[in-house]
Amino acid sequence: MKRFTLYIFFLICSVFVTKSFAQADISMATHWYNRANYNPASITRPDYIYLFSNVRDQWTGINGSPKVLNIQASELIYNYHSAVGISLVSDQIGVTQAINPMFSYAYRLGKDDDWALSMGLSIGVFSRSVNGSLFEAVNQIDPSLYTNLETTTQPDANVGVEYLSQNWVLGLSSTHLFSIGKTDNSFLNSNHVYGYAIYKNTNSVLFNYNMGVQLINRSNLTVVEGNASVRFKHSTGLTTGPREIFDVGLTYSTSSQLTLLLGLNISSIFRVGYAFSQSFSVGYSQNSTHEIMLEYRIPSKAASSCHCMGESYWYY
Repeated sequence: MKRFTLYIFFLICSVFVTKSFAQADISMATHWYNRANYNPASITRPDYIYLFSNVRDQWTGINGSPKVLNIQASELIYNYHSAVGISLVSDQIGVTQAINPMFSYAYRLGKDDDWALSMGLSIGVFSRSVNGSLFEAVNQIDPSLYTNLETTTQPDANVGVEYLSQNWVLGLSSTHLFSIGKTDNSFLNSNHVYGYAIYKNTNSVLFNYNMGVQLINRSNLTVVEGNASVRFKHSTGLTTGPREIFDVGLTYSTSSQLTLLLGLNISSIFRVGYAFSQSFSVGYSQNSTHEIMLEYRIPSKAASSCHCMGESYWYY
């Protein structure tokens, strides 16, 4: 029944994929809560089937601005130290549309109440189309005007590794491996390399907090991003300890963008989030970005036999 619910969730989200839009390697402010879209090693979340979806409307008010829909589902099979996941991204910017379905596998080892090391691989396809009929040319009768719909589909793969301890999350990943060494073009999803370090503190009775930094490299372009967030809790009186209620965070990127992150735990298994980003780049300072996130987790049968680090918390 639990897996049936997972598949229904994924199917419903997929139905709405054609109504969303996107860009090459997806930009998501809420990736600090779920890194699996660029690091398949991050799908090894113990004790539950994890469902994640977010929608991003970038640079509101600009015609043809990027719009993204990202949905994911994953589960750690604890007895086999393995996690499996599926994901689907729809990404549109201007006249281009990209669809990127992927299957992920990760292997987790370590001492769960002390440290864990995960290695992951995602495989799938990347399909991009360019609709020339959407070009808004000054001279519509120009014989050289491109008006065709052209689509290409190529294999795609991501790889990554992630280390977790009581207070640290360290990760390194590379996306779109088949694009390495290739010249960028309208149909290519360029290779990106991600490296990140997150310090987390979950000892306080009233709140948790984390601080992180991430580097993103694409060819000769490198972006650095920093994040800090606080997650407030209340005491449950149970042996499992306090439960997280809501969180607030800030992210700043060297691409001149500041983001406010908000999250609310509706229940112990359902969480919603919102991100508001403001760009300070010339030409985009008047156009904000909005992102909505939904998370749902279904307790796994393996939960009773797994006493895993951080199992009472959402993010790790």
